[in-house]
Amino acid sequence: MTEAILLVGGKGTRLRPLTVNTPKPMVPAAGVPFLTHQLARARAAGVEHVVLATSYLAEVFEPYFGDGSGLGLHLEYVTEQEPLGTGGAIRNVASRLRSGPGDPVLIFNGDILTGLDIAALVATHQRTGADVSLHLTRVDDPRAYGLVPTDADGRVTAFLEKPQTPEEIVTDQINAGAYVFNRSVIDAIPTGRPVSVERETFPGLLADGAHLQGMVDSTYWLDLGTPQAFVRGSADLVLGRAPSPAVPGRRGDRLVLDGARVAADAKLTGGTVVGADARIGAGARVEGSAVLAGAIVGEDARVRDSLIGAGARIGPRTVLDGAVIGDGASVGADNELRAGLRVWCGADIPAGAVRFSSDQ
Repeated sequence: MTEAILLVGGKGTRLRPLTVNTPKPMVPAAGVPFLTHQLARARAAGVEHVVLATSYLAEVFEPYFGDGSGLGLHLEYVTEQEPLGTGGAIRNVASRLRSGPGDPVLIFNGDILTGLDIAALVATHQRTGADVSLHLTRVDDPRAYGLVPTDADGRVTAFLEKPQTPEEIVTDQINAGAYVFNRSVIDAIPTGRPVSVERETFPGLLADGAHLQGMVDSTYWLDLGTPQAFVRGSADLVLGRAPSPAVPGRRGDRLVLDGARVAADAKLTGGTVVGADARIGAGARVEGSAVLAGAIVGEDARVRDSLIGAGARIGPRTVLDGAVIGDGASVGADNELRAGLRVWCGADIPAGAVRFSSDQ
């Protein structure tokens, strides 16, 4: 197995303002762009050639990763001019693949953090003689996902889009966003128009009698589609709960990157990452959060489960709890921002302007 396609074209609208200036796969998680973790895990599983299907802010990927040699990979980039959907994006890069018709090609979504045993998925695909194999994971509440029931041998029997009633929830297995396709299946996807693998390709293959194999792997799995999930994923990488060979430092309660300055009595816990040249003031408490490059957290601030964008400033004694602060924003002293509040890039909130409680 030497080839993979990485789908990194999404706009990441649910992640704004994190994705205003940066495509979702390039937002830092545990100190490096999230995509770095995916590429490093693919390389560790024996992948050598990766084609990146890019679209939104496509121009930022190649200057950062280049030809991939720094990661031991050969990377190529294909940019969609018009959005083509997941299936269309896969088909659009097929000409860059080197595989023969019967060879397996790995396909990853650019917004899933997972501990998937990639080699086991490929082995399952080859052992069962499948046309397509899917990584499935189990979730407590599958209503937000597409359900994928399988038979006793692991063969997929149906694809059920986002069920709502209890009768529709026939399994807790969902499509976890990683696949192995035979090259010939990729070449059969229609060209020149948007195609969804989830809604068109997979159900169509099933209706035509193709062999779709599911492999349930319920190790770590997280969809990084929301800011809260992204912050959680970054913290889990730092803590070592989510596996990655690309975390730039030892696993533990905190990860402080080069050039960052943390006051001696500041407390960093819960997988907090402090980006390059960021500053954490005296008496500050930062838990389970990501402070990106060049950001400043003032003295005695309280930051929990939050993301502070590059170059943003958080004033003294301000409280952030589950908040997202865009790049370059300024939040003055004595504010209280909670409950998923998002502050846009470059915004300026005066001191004491936003409160959730009446005390001052």
